[in-house]
Amino acid sequence: MLDLLNSAWHALTDVLSPHGPAVNAAKSYAPGDYSIHFFLQLAIIILACRVVGWLGQKLLKQPQVVGEMIAGVVLGPSLFGLFFPDLQLAIFPKETRNVLYTGAQLGVGLYMFMVGLTLRLDHFQSKAKSAAGVSAAGIAAPFLLAALITPFLLTVPGLFTPGISQSNATLFMGACIALTAFPMLARIINENGLANSSLGTLSLTAGAFDDAASWCVLALVLATFGAGPGVAVLAIGGAVLYTAFMLLWGRKLLAPLGRIVEEKGEMTTGMLAVTMMLFCASAFFMDAIGIHAIFGGFLMGVCMPRGLFVRELQRKVEPIAVVLLLPMFFTYSGLNTRMDMVNSVELLLIALGVLAVSILAKFGACWGAARLAGEDNRTALGIGALMNSRGLMELIIINIGLQKGIIGPTLFSMLVLMAIVTTVMATPLFELVYGRKARETGELGARGEAEPEPQLAAA
Repeated sequence: MLDLLNSAWHALTDVLSPHGPAVNAAKSYAPGDYSIHFFLQLAIIILACRVVGWLGQKLLKQPQVVGEMIAGVVLGPSLFGLFFPDLQLAIFPKETRNVLYTGAQLGVGLYMFMVGLTLRLDHFQSKAKSAAGVSAAGIAAPFLLAALITPFLLTVPGLFTPGISQSNATLFMGACIALTAFPMLARIINENGLANSSLGTLSLTAGAFDDAASWCVLALVLATFGAGPGVAVLAIGGAVLYTAFMLLWGRKLLAPLGRIVEEKGEMTTGMLAVTMMLFCASAFFMDAIGIHAIFGGFLMGVCMPRGLFVRELQRKVEPIAVVLLLPMFFTYSGLNTRMDMVNSVELLLIALGVLAVSILAKFGACWGAARLAGEDNRTALGIGALMNSRGLMELIIINIGLQKGIIGPTLFSMLVLMAIVTTVMATPLFELVYGRKARETGELGARGEAEPEPQLAAA
């Protein structure tokens, strides 16, 4: 009996170890190992996101989404791995990251598809001038300030890869500063009751344009790092052509789907299958040309029929996307983040300088552009506060920069710090300059009414 208990205990403690055919030689993982890790990881991710999200709401008055972002960093090497390195590595071994990455892309892509379904095109059309101005300012100012600070950053050892040209370094920094946390922005807009407002639509649309421009610039930089000019041509040309096609003809081609749902009074499983197939195909195309899957999902959502079609899709898909799949996106990025790299006074001052420049370039420029476009000061300040959020999109782009040898680990950590601070400050700053007054006057409902057992918005 003792031998049996010892054998059972050994089997239990060995459950997270590799069990592949060449395990003794190469620590290989069998298919079952990936499944075991995946379900354990997902359970821990959901628990951490809900707990940290709840704490963020109660203690810091932050929306659930910011707590989920912080939870991703907590589960990575910056906190969990710092205090319990062996346990963290056993639960999140590097060999399983590709599985988690795929789930993360599905989660964020599907969520942005749902966000696209709620985009109020009538608001966008009425605010087209403001959206264009905010977007242009949110791109131009970051690149201008990046051109001013990059020559100094190049003189600090370890920030950029040795031998990188000043033009490439400037373009990369400009893309990082110009980025708006598109998925994060959508969640913040939803959780603050802005999904149906012109301010929310304007901010989300301008953020989408800014992010697309940043990804196109990144494609140009990568083209000079050995990928070839074809990468940039494919990314930019493909994105422009596909977007034009969808906006000009997509809604007409997809309209019969809405009529079928209206006639039946519900969305059948067959219609849901067709819709998910179209979402996946759109996400695949934008990912394949080098932009990002989330833009394909968002664009397909924008062009989908409205009315009962949207309500049925939200009811069937959105809770799984928000609660189960999207947290993987935050955790995957958090697993690649280290916060212990800024370890001297000089580097801390540089990090604070990068943070200050980023806030000035995004918040200041978008506020100024909104004012010039005719928005009142309070609305312009609210737009600037929302556009200043960087979130996990920032972590994605700087992870690419680190992996491709554009930046070093130290600058990577500084940009992580910038992403977290600008995201955490977005909601309290928005409440200070816009939300509090809007709730007092009844323009907005109480915070948390839309959180996130959703609806994203009414169609």
